[in-house]
Amino acid sequence: MNGLSLLSFILITVVVALISWYKTRKENLQTATGLFFANRNLGFLVVGGALFFTNISAVQFIGENELVFTNNMSVMAWGLSSVLAMLLVSEFIMPVYLRSGISTTPDFLEERYDTGTKRFVSTIFLVSYIVNMLPSVLYSGAITFNGLFRVSEVLHLDYWTTIWLLVWLIGLIGFLYTALGGLKAVAISDTVLGVGMFVGGILLPYAALKFLGQGSVKAGIDILLSSRREHFNAIGGPHDSVPFSTIFTGMLLVNLYYWGTEQYIVQQALASRSLAESQKGIAVACVGKIVSPLLLNIPGLIAVHLYTSMDNTAEVFPRIVSDVCPPLLTGFMAAIAFGAALTTFNAGLNSTSTLFVLNLYKPYKTWKQQTPSEQELVKAAKRFEILVCLLAMCIAPFIAFARQGLYTYIQIVSGFFSVPIFTILVMGLLHKRMPAIAAKIGLVFFITTYAISQLLVDTGLHFLHVLAILFVLTVLLMMIIAKLCPRKEPFVQQWNNVVALQPWKHRHIYAVLLLLAMVALFVIFSPLGLAR
Repeated sequence: MNGLSLLSFILITVVVALISWYKTRKENLQTATGLFFANRNLGFLVVGGALFFTNISAVQFIGENELVFTNNMSVMAWGLSSVLAMLLVSEFIMPVYLRSGISTTPDFLEERYDTGTKRFVSTIFLVSYIVNMLPSVLYSGAITFNGLFRVSEVLHLDYWTTIWLLVWLIGLIGFLYTALGGLKAVAISDTVLGVGMFVGGILLPYAALKFLGQGSVKAGIDILLSSRREHFNAIGGPHDSVPFSTIFTGMLLVNLYYWGTEQYIVQQALASRSLAESQKGIAVACVGKIVSPLLLNIPGLIAVHLYTSMDNTAEVFPRIVSDVCPPLLTGFMAAIAFGAALTTFNAGLNSTSTLFVLNLYKPYKTWKQQTPSEQELVKAAKRFEILVCLLAMCIAPFIAFARQGLYTYIQIVSGFFSVPIFTILVMGLLHKRMPAIAAKIGLVFFITTYAISQLLVDTGLHFLHVLAILFVLTVLLMMIIAKLCPRKEPFVQQWNNVVALQPWKHRHIYAVLLLLAMVALFVIFSPLGLAR
């Protein structure tokens, strides 16, 4: 472990923490609104930074570069196609949420269906975070940190023990950060780290190309473009990890769910001071998604020319950083990757406690005719965060045994929870007489059949196509139920907004520019462009 790398890592990490502390030192965290929603006072830059960097974790650094190294640039489709999903959410779903004045996405499902649906979906969210999202963030962060600083070698520990140690270290730091700073501390650090990621996105490919070209960036580019051009292709074929056709089926559905329903993402936008600030923030996050391949995919391309094979392909990103970067830049990149793991974990932990306290604990206390105080809610949230943190830290190291690779594993498992929830949300928005029983049956049908398709029966189809087929079947099932026993009165949304609802005036112009940039990147990384 180089002392200068460690020093720069510690320095940058401390600076980010100090900025977050300074910006949140006067925040009132003794209320649920202050702890969970930053008192609904975030501006668009902070919203955009929080959305982008909460989405970008060490999972992306590790998983996407790994898939580019082993396959091609088709994994880029996850990030790029989300631009379309984000713009649709900004235009059609976020106004609905802010008009309702909701605190969690299951709150809207309660308003649209009933309390039972809200509790069912809240439980699904909690299970998803505890068994999938939070452990995967901890595991990928541990891999990154070990790869960059060779912790196992320095401490003379085996790989398994090192991963356990680092998972618990990141988890404990993340818990303290969330408990002491609340959502605003997470959002501020996300924004600062987002700036750092853009800087790293330029410096790392530059250093890697210079290393590849033995001191010359131009020579490095020439080597990169001279062979193995198939790795440039973002238009995935039937046997690639992300076939191009999946963009128009399950991937679109997953992205719409993620940006429009996933609590730990939506919560960042709900904390904005107005609808216009929320929509501007989403646009800023879209810019981040368009630029992010510099750091999430290009290093994997360069690694193809540096390493003929690797025992553990999940270490592509940390290996290339430690090999090509000078000590100061290694520490900088470590701080960015560590911060990515930490802030995503923090946001997930904050949202987990939000869902538990507001959707399960508070209603239970009210049912028992015990009205909890704000201090009691905050105390319950922090206790629940301790429990969730411990469970996630115990589960995380076992992801090492996933056979499909980290990124694919996460997407397959999230399918159990994501599209089923989005299905009942979109049907509730489009069909005013859709009854609550249809939502419940739809959820059970979707989750059960997806589990059968992934665990018991080999369909021969990509899991994203399976999700799309089940989406259609669930919609048809819900339509039949609505026809047989429709809701007595059509649903009419109640206006309970707590922020201004005037939309962003120039959003359509920026939406067109962002979509053109998205298409342009697909063309560049295709047989029409660099993959020739």
